[in-house]
Amino acid sequence: MQTILSINNLTKSYGPVQALKNVSFEVPEGCVFGILGPNGSGKTTLLGTILNVLNADAGSFQWFGGMQQDAARRQIGSLLETPNFYHYLSAMGNLEVNAAIKQRGKDDKLRVLEKMGLLQRKDSKFQTYSLGMKQRLAIAAALLGNPKVLVFDEPTNGLDPAGIAEVREMIRMLNKEGITIIMASHLLDEVEKVCTHVAILKKGDLLLSGPVDEVLRSEDQVEVKAADMQLLEGVLATMPGITKVQVANDLIQVTCSENVTTQGINEYCVSKGIILSHLLLKKKSLETKFMELTNN
Repeated sequence: MQTILSINNLTKSYGPVQALKNVSFEVPEGCVFGILGPNGSGKTTLLGTILNVLNADAGSFQWFGGMQQDAARRQIGSLLETPNFYHYLSAMGNLEVNAAIKQRGKDDKLRVLEKMGLLQRKDSKFQTYSLGMKQRLAIAAALLGNPKVLVFDEPTNGLDPAGIAEVREMIRMLNKEGITIIMASHLLDEVEKVCTHVAILKKGDLLLSGPVDEVLRSEDQVEVKAADMQLLEGVLATMPGITKVQVANDLIQVTCSENVTTQGINEYCVSKGIILSHLLLKKKSLETKFMELTNN
């Protein structure tokens, strides 16, 4: 799989505040890449930098294996904030203005409106559109000129549940057509439902990045207890598949990989001469993991 975007040690400060601290990761071609983190984690600064809206203090990034910035920019559609559409203009009129500013996609208006399900309302004024329709028009504007990559900052912000579902469906559809999508979000649920890859930021630091199912894998935790807690702790530390053993109150909590079962733990302990008086599986949610990662 080719790399669409390569980010190397990007650093950016606003006075004493470090918005990005040596951030490095790669975005593979054809993925939906989520940049996830609480507000103030550096997501918008990162997107602004890779789109040349902001200059980094240090570090570098490359699009399409080192393509020149101007040529690369023509292959990228973006939606960074609520677009400035004219309320008194129709969808066609607003796209006309957009195409003129971008200097691309002048003859592409009908195609993008059809793709976004707005063709029948192409002559309606922008002010008559629902929130979901306004966001679809914004995506249509980003699609002018048929870009290979789309960059979105919080694409479902401010939408009602129906609008959110609509935009998520659009993102999936565009990705199926081969467009690589990079999107910032503070919503774990959104990244889980839409993205194939993720980078997690916290106060400018990159905590983790990679495929969603690896980075956001929820771990199981098991609580155990026996008469000789010290012996039990030592035995569990030697069991294959157990990644962490910690004593909490009068229990031992173990974190284990997917293939470890409570039955397996029980049998392992019995084989070492330990009879468990307490054994309880506690599923650890993704939410908990994300909160722990970001200390939120």
